[in-house]
Amino acid sequence: MIILVILASVLIVGVTIYQYDEQTKDYNISRFGRKEIATKKNIDFILKRKESVPVTAERIATIFRNKIYEISAVHSVEISIHDLQGKLLISSRTEPFKDTILQNISGEVLNNLEAFPNHRVFNHRDEKNVSFETSYNYLTDLTFKRIGILKIEFSQDNSEQEMELREFMSRLMYVYILMLFIAIALAYFLSSYITRSIKTITDKIHKTRFHKQNEKIEFKSRSREITTLVDAYNRMIDELQESAVKLAQSEREQAWREMAKQVAHEIKNPLTPMRLTVQSFERRFDPNDPNIKEKLKEYSQTLIQQIDVMSSIASAFSDFAKMPKQKSEKIDVVEVVKHALDIFSEEYISYTTSEKELYANLDKTQLIRIITNLVTNASQATEKVKNPKIDVKVSSVKETIKITVTDNGKGIDKAVEHLIFEPKFTTKTSGMGLGLPMIKKIIEAYNGTISFTSNKENGTTFIVILPRI
Repeated sequence: MIILVILASVLIVGVTIYQYDEQTKDYNISRFGRKEIATKKNIDFILKRKESVPVTAERIATIFRNKIYEISAVHSVEISIHDLQGKLLISSRTEPFKDTILQNISGEVLNNLEAFPNHRVFNHRDEKNVSFETSYNYLTDLTFKRIGILKIEFSQDNSEQEMELREFMSRLMYVYILMLFIAIALAYFLSSYITRSIKTITDKIHKTRFHKQNEKIEFKSRSREITTLVDAYNRMIDELQESAVKLAQSEREQAWREMAKQVAHEIKNPLTPMRLTVQSFERRFDPNDPNIKEKLKEYSQTLIQQIDVMSSIASAFSDFAKMPKQKSEKIDVVEVVKHALDIFSEEYISYTTSEKELYANLDKTQLIRIITNLVTNASQATEKVKNPKIDVKVSSVKETIKITVTDNGKGIDKAVEHLIFEPKFTTKTSGMGLGLPMIKKIIEAYNGTISFTSNKENGTTFIVILPRI
């Protein structure tokens, strides 16, 4: 809107100036035309009075010797009379013969006089604020015989008109400046009114989440375009809600299917040796065997061992399904980590820290569980390393506590790095792949993060970041 007002102002100013120049030019030409007609009639009247005297080119200077000044003064024009070859005979200018330009008419004008249908040549030029109109006509006697060329020149000072134009343009500029301020104010309020609705919609869209109860947009008064946009957004929210419900149901069903398959798989593993043990016992059982008690004890221990495996499987799935209780208490992380490492007797496990004490609101048992799991994984990764080394380090980074567990084991293959924190995934021949996903849930429950860096055959570093107090 502002650009349109400015553009319209510039165009109107330009058209106004152009129109003024054209009107001034047309007015001066029209005025000169009237003066030209009156001057020619006056000259013709003088020539008619000389009926008794032959009017020739040689006598023109004598006939108009005094009259030319009178005619020039009456009509406010400059008059010059030339012979048919363009040579100056007489002029109303003071001392005209000193100006060689005034003495002769150019050959081009003479040719145009002869070529033009009305035998009249007209020229217009502007110099500064003065416009000049000049006409050339044949001068004839009473028998319409050409006896000379009449040159009439009129000059008009346009300074007054220029001043009027400047005054008019200054008033017009005041009006346009006022219009510009009005346009700015109007544009501001209109844009604020329009963008208020757009901003509301934008804020709602930014807050829209797939797994969240999203609110619809309600406006009491709105334009047709905004109504269309709001209706489209509200329809999208309904469809999104339906999709979220369907997806959640599908995810739950898929999760139960995966869990059921995993549980069935893990339970089948100990059931097979248990079945074989029972079948073997049934075939080989001999009450009279003197070693029957030792064999019975051996069979019993095998069954108990497999039952313990099944119990551990059930406990692991139960622990993974439960979100860790956010029991928050002020604990010294430096001391708790040191205490968690006391259960490991391996000499290649080292503990370093640059802090004497670092406090955080955490569950002591859960923190020990995190450290134990990470160190256990590191130990298993260094089983086949000639000189194993595991370094646990605790440090302070700004407002957080950083715990790193570094080993020089076999590392993690790039192809499976994205699966490390996924349930069921494991690179070991035993285990259910629930350790890292479980501690990840514990850490995130306390607004922390866990990440890792690894190089194949050069070891792995797990990094735990927890908020400090």
